[in-house]
Amino acid sequence: MQEFDAIRPYSDEETGPAIQRLVNDHEFLDMVGRFKSPLLARWAPAPLRFFTRRWLSSRFGHFTKVDDLQAGLSGYIGELIESTTARVTTSGLENLSKQGAYLFISNHRDIVFDPMVVNYLLFHNDLRTTRIAIGDNLLANRVFAEMMRLNKSFIVRRDMTSPREMRDAYITLSGFINYSVASNENIWIAQREGRAKDGRDFTDPAIIKMFYMSCKKSGLSFAEAMNKLRIVPVSISYEYDPCDADKARELETKARSGSYKKAEGEDTEQIMKGLTQFKGHVHVHFGAPILDAPENAKELAAVIDTEVHANYRLHASNLIAYEMRGQNAEGAYSLDVVRESVVTAENWSEAEIQTARAEMERRLEACDPAIRPYLLDMYANPVQSALDANARLNAPE
Repeated sequence: MQEFDAIRPYSDEETGPAIQRLVNDHEFLDMVGRFKSPLLARWAPAPLRFFTRRWLSSRFGHFTKVDDLQAGLSGYIGELIESTTARVTTSGLENLSKQGAYLFISNHRDIVFDPMVVNYLLFHNDLRTTRIAIGDNLLANRVFAEMMRLNKSFIVRRDMTSPREMRDAYITLSGFINYSVASNENIWIAQREGRAKDGRDFTDPAIIKMFYMSCKKSGLSFAEAMNKLRIVPVSISYEYDPCDADKARELETKARSGSYKKAEGEDTEQIMKGLTQFKGHVHVHFGAPILDAPENAKELAAVIDTEVHANYRLHASNLIAYEMRGQNAEGAYSLDVVRESVVTAENWSEAEIQTARAEMERRLEACDPAIRPYLLDMYANPVQSALDANARLNAPE
C-alpha cells in the first residue's frame, strides 16, 4: 500500500505508537477530561489530565491492532450513542453478506456521527467496519487527525489548485478505494463533498466518476468496474440535528452575502456538538448492493439517490416541518396523505405528533427570524425527496 501512504489510515504497526502519542498529548487529554468531568476540567485541569492519562493508558495503551482497538472502544461508543439518542434502529442488514466487501455511499448530515453509527451497527452485526473517507480540512486539528486515522479513516484532499494535481489526487483516491474493496475492506464515503445542510441529499456524479478513474487502463467498462465495488446506498436519518441552527445560519449568510467563511475551530466545535448533543431517534437503512450498474456516472448517481430517498425513514420532526412549510405553498400534501406515501421511522400517536410540533416551534423560536426558513427547510426537504422517489418507483413503465 506504499503508493497510498499519503492518504491511508494507520496500519496495525502504526497503531501502538499513535495511541502512545495521544495519551501523552495535552490537548487530547483535556478534550477527554472535559467529556468525562466538565466540572473538574474547569477547576482542576492538571490533576484531571494526570488521571485521564492513567485511565487511557490502562484501557487502551496495550492495543497494537486496529481491529482490537475498535473492539475495545465499542462499549464506549455504545454508551455515547445511547446517551445522545432516544434509540438507534436499522433496516436492510439482510442485504449484506459477510463474504466480500462493499462501498457504502451515504447521505451526510454529521461529520463524525454518520460513519460512527454505520460502523457501530456493522460491528454489532458481525460485519467488518468501514474505512472512512474524511476531508483534509479536518486534519487542521492534530488530535482529530490522529484519532481519525486510528479509526480507519483515509484522506480526501480538497486543497488542490491545479487540474493536474486534482487529477493525480483523484486517481490515487480511486486506486485506494478499489484496492480496499478488492482486499475485502469496506469503504464508507459521503455522496458529495460536505454535509447536506439543507436536507437535500443528492449524489455528486463527479464522485462516481472518480471511482472509475483508476480502472480505465484495465479495460473494464464503467458498469463492470462499478459492479465490482458492490455499491450499497445508505440512508441515515436523524430526528433532530444538534447543528441545525449552525447550518441554517450558514445557509442564510451565503444567501445574503454570497459566501460564508468558517471561523477557526468551527469544524471542531460542530464535531463535538454532533457527538455529544441529543439527536432523538436515529435510523440507518442499508440498501441492496448495486450489481447491475448503468453505463454512466449520472445515471448511477440517480439510482443511488432514488434508493437513499425512498428508504429514508422520516421522523415526526420531518413531517411537522413539511406541514409548517406547506401551509402557504401550492402543491403541498396534507400530513395524512404524506404518511400514506412515504416510509416513516415509526407510527406516532396524536400526542406524539403534538410533542414534535411543540419541539419544532421551540427550535424555530430559538433562532433569529432570518434563519428560521432555512432550519424548516432542512427538516422538510427529506419529505419532498421521499415523495418524489416513491412517485418514480411507483410510476407505470
